[in-house]
Amino acid sequence: MIIPNKKYKIALIGYRLSDGGAEKVMAVLSFFFEKQGIEVHTIIVLDAVSYSYAGKLVNLGKMKNKTNGFLNKFSRFLFLKNYLKEHEFDFIIDFRFRIKPIQELLISKWLYKTNTIFTVHSYLINHYMPNWSVLTRYMYGNCYKVVSVSNQSKELIARKHQLKNAITIYNPIDIEEIVRKSEEPVALNFKYIIGIGQMETNIKQFDKLIEAYAHSTLPQKGIHLVLLGEGKRKNILLKLVKEKKLGDKVHFLGFKQNPFKYLKNAKFFVLSSLNEGLPNVLLESLACNTPVISFDCLTGPSEIIVNKENGLLVENQNGSKMTEAMNLFIEDEVLYQYCKQNALASVQSFSIENIGMQWLDVMKISRK
Repeated sequence: MIIPNKKYKIALIGYRLSDGGAEKVMAVLSFFFEKQGIEVHTIIVLDAVSYSYAGKLVNLGKMKNKTNGFLNKFSRFLFLKNYLKEHEFDFIIDFRFRIKPIQELLISKWLYKTNTIFTVHSYLINHYMPNWSVLTRYMYGNCYKVVSVSNQSKELIARKHQLKNAITIYNPIDIEEIVRKSEEPVALNFKYIIGIGQMETNIKQFDKLIEAYAHSTLPQKGIHLVLLGEGKRKNILLKLVKEKKLGDKVHFLGFKQNPFKYLKNAKFFVLSSLNEGLPNVLLESLACNTPVISFDCLTGPSEIIVNKENGLLVENQNGSKMTEAMNLFIEDEVLYQYCKQNALASVQSFSIENIGMQWLDVMKISRK
C-alpha cells in the first residue's frame, strides 16, 4: 500500500563506498532516493570512501581498532543494532557480499527488524547466500525481496534455493553524469582500446585480454591497449607485457577517479572477465558512445550487448574469438560505426531514472 506524503527512511548497507560495482550502485541510488524526498542513511563497514553519495554516512570502519578483536567487532555490531532500532527505517537494502553463514544468520534474523532487501551482484551466488538451501530459505525466504542484478542469476537463485521472492532489478547508471564527465580532455596522443577493473584477483582476466590483443592486428596498426585499475596482479601483467614485447603499446594508468573520459576517447572497450554480475563498465562505456566487446560470461553481458548492434558478444573464454572480434571492429568500419551510433541509445533503459522507479515500485513508495 502506497502512503501519500509519508517521509520514508531507507538504510543502504554496504562494505564501503569505493572500488566495486555494488558500491557504485548503492551510491547512485542514494542520490535518486534523496531526490524523491526519502531520508537516506548510507552505512559502510570499511573506512573507504571514494564515490560521491547522498544522505547521512555512518562509517563503522572508523570504529575499528588495530586488533579488530571480538569485543571490538561486537561493539560495532551492537552499535548498528541500536542505530537501526533508533531510526526505525522503513527499508534496509543490503549490498554486501555475505560469506559467513553464522554471522549472516544473526544479521538476517536478529539485527534486521524491518522490511529488508538483500541484493545479489554476481553469478557466484554462494558469495551472497549459503550453499545449503534449507539455511538459505530460512535466512532469506521471508525477507521483503532478494534482488538480483541479472535474469540469469535470479533464475539460478530460484532454481537452486526455491526462493519465491527473488526478482531482477538491473544496475542503474547516471547517464547525465557520465556524459558530462566524459567530455573532460585526455592527455593521450595515440589511438587505443581499453580495459577497466581491479587487478587484485584474476576475475577480470587481463592476462587473457593482453594475449588476445597481442595476437590481433592492433599493435601493428598503432592501436594501443590502455588498462585502468590497481592490484597485486599488476606485476604479473607487466611481466606478460614484457614477454610479448608490447612494452610501448600497453599502458597501465592505475585507478582513475574519472574513467569516463578514457572510455569516451577509446576505440572500444573490452571485457574479458571469468564471471560477472551485471558489469557496470559495459553500461558506462556504451553511455560514452563507445562500443564494447565482451566474453559471453555468466552473467550480464548477454543482457546488455546485442551482438553487432551495440557491440560484439564473444564465445565465453575463447581467446582466439576475442582476437577475431578486435580485428573485426578495426577492419569493418561500417559495422563499427553502426555499433557506435547505437551505443548510447542502447542503455537508456538502465538510466537511474528508469531503474530508480523500479525500486520505488518494488517498495511501494509513491513517485515524486
